[in-house]
Amino acid sequence: MNTDISAEDRDEVVSLMEPLLLGPRHRDRLTDLALDLTRKSAAFRAGLPASILPSLAGLVRSINCYYSNLIEGHSTHPVDIERALRNEYSTDARKRDLQLEARAHIAVQQWIDAGGLTRRALTAEGLRETHRRFCELLPEDLLWVDDPATKERARLIPGELRQRDVQVGRLVAISPGALPRFIKRFDDVYSKVGRTESIISTAAAHHRFLWMHPFLDGNGRVARLMSHAILLDALETGAVWSVARGLARNVQEYKRHLAHCDATRRNDLDGRGTLSEEALAAFTQFFLTVCIDQVTFMEGLMQPDRLRARILLWAEEEIRVAALPPRAGNILEAVLYRGELPRSDAHVVVGTGERQARRIVASLLDAGVLASGNPRAPLRLAFPAALAGRWMPGLFPEQ
Repeated sequence: MNTDISAEDRDEVVSLMEPLLLGPRHRDRLTDLALDLTRKSAAFRAGLPASILPSLAGLVRSINCYYSNLIEGHSTHPVDIERALRNEYSTDARKRDLQLEARAHIAVQQWIDAGGLTRRALTAEGLRETHRRFCELLPEDLLWVDDPATKERARLIPGELRQRDVQVGRLVAISPGALPRFIKRFDDVYSKVGRTESIISTAAAHHRFLWMHPFLDGNGRVARLMSHAILLDALETGAVWSVARGLARNVQEYKRHLAHCDATRRNDLDGRGTLSEEALAAFTQFFLTVCIDQVTFMEGLMQPDRLRARILLWAEEEIRVAALPPRAGNILEAVLYRGELPRSDAHVVVGTGERQARRIVASLLDAGVLASGNPRAPLRLAFPAALAGRWMPGLFPEQ
């Protein structure tokens, strides 16, 4: 990214960002993809026990964070993210900063998942709040942006629109003084579309946000958090699958599509806006296909019989090496079957006295494979990142 101190307004007209929505020529096939995504996402969430949803959503937040930061060249493994959430940080300053960055990302997505951006993800206010919440939690060293040409450093102000010109790749972004006009146009169009249109236009909004490049840094993370929030609203996903994982696993194609969408209209058949409608339609198809692939992938991982077999096999191995007490698998099996297990039933499940049952439950809680709201609340399954490779193979690379 090249920066040049300048807050001027070059009077760019907002039509430079058109088209914001795709025309009828592309709508049939993209509508079919949006409906397919809607059906698959709804079926996947409906098939999950309600007791599993919070734990799975927590793991997916770490996955989303890992892959979104990876796209930016920042690699913090979900196991290290999980450690950061327990206030366990690396002694290496750079790794610690990246753990704090990951923790910031998790905090913002948790706020989004709790409804913090409901119907506001595409508003000017919502975009600035997302950026502010993320950046104000970053360590000081990650708030400075270096100009690769001049070596000048500029400090990032959380939630503040950039005051400098920027160039990202070949794209020279609009002047900083023009940003309020373009963001208002973005808000006016995207925040008022209907449910199906919002699914189709998620990719278009994703690109047009990056094309504007509203903030000095952090735009990529905000764009992917914004897209997560849009789909959370429109599809009621339950936050149990990650679009960022799909984008990161196809990162070269993702970046190629974004670059193509920067191109101007090629001919009279390429829409009626300044930018290429064909490129925007191709990115939309890619984006929706990636979403469908991620739902399908997570659905495969969460097949009850297969998930149960993987978890119980892990428990057997842990018992064999005395890492877990005997009959710990009985508790896990009961939780898997029922969805949650009252603590008062634990001794019945394991066929021992209450004291021994409490010891078994405590070992599973210490291992992070069970969770409970408080010492009297029912037990439910947890999905620790450290065990994801065994329980949910392929979710992220091994550490």
